[in-house]
Amino acid sequence: MMLMYDVIIIGSGQAGLSMGYYLKKTALSLVIIDQNTRIGDTWRNRYDSLTLFTPPLYSSLPGLRLKKERNCMPTKDDIADYLENYAKTFSLPVQLGIHVKNVSKIDDFFSLETNKGVVEARTLVVATGPFHTPRIPSFSKKLSKDIVQLHSSSYKNPSQLKDGNVLVVGAGNSGAQIAVELANTHKTYLSTIGKLRFLPLFIMNKNIFWWFDKIGILKATRDSFIGRKLQLYGDPIFGTQLKTKMKAGLVHLRERTKTASENEVIFADASPLKVDNIIWATGFRPNYDWLNLPNLVDKQGNIIHKRGITQQKGVFFLGLPWQYRRGSSLLEGVGKDAYYLYQHILTHIR
Repeated sequence: MMLMYDVIIIGSGQAGLSMGYYLKKTALSLVIIDQNTRIGDTWRNRYDSLTLFTPPLYSSLPGLRLKKERNCMPTKDDIADYLENYAKTFSLPVQLGIHVKNVSKIDDFFSLETNKGVVEARTLVVATGPFHTPRIPSFSKKLSKDIVQLHSSSYKNPSQLKDGNVLVVGAGNSGAQIAVELANTHKTYLSTIGKLRFLPLFIMNKNIFWWFDKIGILKATRDSFIGRKLQLYGDPIFGTQLKTKMKAGLVHLRERTKTASENEVIFADASPLKVDNIIWATGFRPNYDWLNLPNLVDKQGNIIHKRGITQQKGVFFLGLPWQYRRGSSLLEGVGKDAYYLYQHILTHIR
């Protein structure tokens, strides 16, 4: 790498590559850095059976369509390979194996301390995504060491588990998919906070996201009436696989997991369950401790921004959940946010 760039993008996932796609059109000196050893590894390293519920039309970045049959949902490896091909197609300047340890500001430039030395930039785009530190409840430490405990980010397939039952804690779409898979090999329980809501993947032979697009849900902004409602209730579970397993008695619902002791967990209704394996599908916490810059995060550790533009001049964020729309952190919508920031970055540098 050079020592000074006009723009450094941290992260080579869908957000970083989308930003690179637009900035590559300019004469600005640019580099995209990532701690992984291969583009797409963030997807490639997730659980083996992961399948998207968005079709190729809504799983593509600007300038290049994901090639897949019309109603065939992409797998996580399809997306990983697509991202790698995307970077090659547009000759994006990606440097891999670079871990950013600290970012500070010196005069009008940002100094990045990495495992490969120090580099500087006039402008910084943080595109590290929303998945940082796994969120696991502290009472998990009360459980016996004989119980296999995995966060969903470490889960690959059922072979990692021991014989016996399994409790999946968290009924988002990842938890639902994992529970469906584990029901084929283990007696499976699914712990959820509230009543499950389901939506079919197809209505009248059209993917549900086609309908979302037509009725304006995908265009709803975070501060709109629809956007606020969607953020309040969260995503439903897409598809009918979990509902089918539940009706067949292969996945057993339980209330919120409240505490634990030795070899059992206690649910919100005070009922206990002895467990052999636990998958914590409980999400992530943001972690920006390496950004040694003022006015970036609030007390909860969330980024303070307006559509990715921060109070720190020259620092932009891309790929945050609900950065502007529901799809801001997804393949479907990150390109729109990238184009918006691209225009602001040009103005900032000029």
